[in-house]
Amino acid sequence: MRRNRTLVLAAGALGLIVLIVLVLPVFLPSVSATDPVHRLLPPSAAHLLGTDSYGRDVASRLVSGGRASLGLSALITVCAAATGLVIGLVSGFFRAADAVLMRVMDAWMSFPAIILAMALAISLGASLWTELIALTVIFTPFTARVIRSRVLAVASRAYIGAARVSGMGRWKTLLVHVFPNVLPLALVQVVVLAAAAMLVDGAMSFLGLGIAPPTPTWGNMIAEGRSYLVTAPWLVVVPGVTIMLCVFLLNLVGSALRQAVDPRARTLHELQRLRTRTT
Repeated sequence: MRRNRTLVLAAGALGLIVLIVLVLPVFLPSVSATDPVHRLLPPSAAHLLGTDSYGRDVASRLVSGGRASLGLSALITVCAAATGLVIGLVSGFFRAADAVLMRVMDAWMSFPAIILAMALAISLGASLWTELIALTVIFTPFTARVIRSRVLAVASRAYIGAARVSGMGRWKTLLVHVFPNVLPLALVQVVVLAAAAMLVDGAMSFLGLGIAPPTPTWGNMIAEGRSYLVTAPWLVVVPGVTIMLCVFLLNLVGSALRQAVDPRARTLHELQRLRTRTT
């Protein structure tokens, strides 16, 4: 993994963004401080990213909004990955449970993800916890199916049969022999899931179904700035580019991790590098 420069650079950039989001708000103006006299100012030395329609500093709101957006995306990722991991392990290893669990997962996946999230948010009321529940529900089936496919492949190997013949219980076999071989793929799925969660979280906040103003998030910053897209485009461009950058970096990390932990992907990558050298 250390030899993969893409992984190191992308992970380093993500770590820097997280560090900025955690530390920088202490040194920036308050996100709730309004100044109507200096509203809609362009970026300057006094306000690095300009001000919004209430005269609030956009840089302060961007950094503080990152705490909410990144924190909620991480929480959604952990909840959906943990739930999907358990369902995928049980479904892939216990065939009796597979018929029931996978049919439920298929039913969830038959609905468009954003429509299902919107329906849950509207029915439960817009809030942080509603968004957490809604996005956990829509992302769990995707994680469960990926983990299940890996469990099915591992469960068919000879050493799993040898463990069963030796008298090892099924649950112990699952935890001792299957789970460690599934964990690398689960880590890759976590990174991919985090990128998707950030995108959907931004869409939910933009539609007013996530964390409500005045608490800043990158999604509701875009929603608040859309009325001033012509006169003050930085209100939309700055949080939009930030979301795009984080999703891009997460996808780079996910792709690099897959090459590091998946032997087939690693072999294909080495063949591509060899072909590039020979040509």
